[in-house]
Amino acid sequence: MLKIFLIEDSLLLQELLGSMLSELDGVEYVGCADGEAEALRRLAENPVDLVIIDVELKQGSGIGVLDALQTDSDRYGTPRKVVLTNYGHTTMRQRCERFGMDAFFDKSLHINQLLDYVAAAAHDKSAH
Repeated sequence: MLKIFLIEDSLLLQELLGSMLSELDGVEYVGCADGEAEALRRLAENPVDLVIIDVELKQGSGIGVLDALQTDSDRYGTPRKVVLTNYGHTTMRQRCERFGMDAFFDKSLHINQLLDYVAAAAHDKSAH
C-alpha cells in the first residue's frame, strides 16, 4: 500500500481529496494537517511514501515542509513530494523544484492529473 499524507489548509479540500485518495486502489490515506509544524511532527512519527503539499498553509508554508523533507531524511524518510497549489506559475514551480519537489499540480486545473499520478505511484509500489 502507498501511504499518503496531505498537507492542505482548506477543510473542504482536505475532505474532498481525502475521500478521492481513499478510493484509489493500493492507496492508504493516513491523514492530513493544515500547518507546517503539525505536518512535520506527524510525518516524523509516521513516515509515508508520498506527501501532497499545498504552498499556502495556516501556519508556516509548503516550502518549509519541502525544505525539511529534503534536508532531514533520517527523520522523515524519502517520500515523494507532490505540490498542489493555486500558485501554478513558473516561478513557484522552479522554487519548489529547488527544494526537491517530485511533481507539481495546479489545484484549479490538475486534480485529475494528481489522482493519475498517485494511482501510478501506487501501481509502481505494488509492482515492486
